[in-house]
Amino acid sequence: MHRRTLLAATAATTAATLASPALAQAPWPDRSLRIIIPWPPGQATDLVGRLYAQKFGEALGVNVVPENRAGAGGQIGTDAAAKAAPDGYTLLAASAGPVTFSPLVQRTPYDVERDLVPVAMTTNSPYMLVMKPGFPATDMAGFIREVKSKPGKYTFGSSGTGAAAHMIAAWFNHRAGLDVVHVPFAGSIPALTNVMGGSVDYCIETFAATMPLVRQGQLKALGCSLVRGTYLAPEIQPFSQLPGLEGFDAGAWGGLMVPARTPEPIIKRLADIMAQFMRGPEVREQMTRLGVETVYHPADAFAAFLRQQKTQFAEVVRTANIKLD
Repeated sequence: MHRRTLLAATAATTAATLASPALAQAPWPDRSLRIIIPWPPGQATDLVGRLYAQKFGEALGVNVVPENRAGAGGQIGTDAAAKAAPDGYTLLAASAGPVTFSPLVQRTPYDVERDLVPVAMTTNSPYMLVMKPGFPATDMAGFIREVKSKPGKYTFGSSGTGAAAHMIAAWFNHRAGLDVVHVPFAGSIPALTNVMGGSVDYCIETFAATMPLVRQGQLKALGCSLVRGTYLAPEIQPFSQLPGLEGFDAGAWGGLMVPARTPEPIIKRLADIMAQFMRGPEVREQMTRLGVETVYHPADAFAAFLRQQKTQFAEVVRTANIKLD
């Protein structure tokens, strides 16, 4: 009798344990998420990150709070995401600068391949070659001829040594055979301001940063960094059509990443939600208004893209001898 009672009590306790929501694995999500945006408010990655937050919030039924953690060329926010608990409650609005470019020219406090996992790539923003309207060239071929004819005379600005814009401009200059002087600034706005003011001759910067100034007549755009050009401005010639620049293809990509060791079912659910909302025509319209192209790659393709970018721009750093000042 005592044995039967003990067995019954044990079975009851086991059943209660399995049924107890406190002791079983908690459902996800059961509270708000945050998406870390490693750039200031108003920047393209910020605006896209806020769109992510809205769409994930609608799909998951919880608040997804955008958290701007700007500084050090995007490294501060990226590091915060890399070191966050891998529980599915921290997302990263990832971008080219701190993920692809910074680790190639300096020691970063995070290791992208070790500390972060790609979920999906969603955008790619073209870089535009811009200069003052009075620059003595009306097309890309004329620009290259003019700059080549006066070695060492012309200057190009960037948002900082080793920044994405610097890397892409250095690659362009190297491929085009241009002998020019780099003038780094603390951000794209001062770089473009100096181009407009005439103290720097040209700049290669993102579509979102340059085209409002082009449309206002303060700058002129002659070239685009994406291999097929961009549907955002189909009249602008791609670099790749020029001799020596065949196949040139570079953009300011954006996507979603999460801390390494985030549970796979959570990553899959995030990826499924992102795949669904990226198919909607309203998302493309919203992205276009922000000055970025929609380019969707799921996790595997995104990871392969990141590896290709690392290899490609490691060679750019080597051949252009890019070093931090």
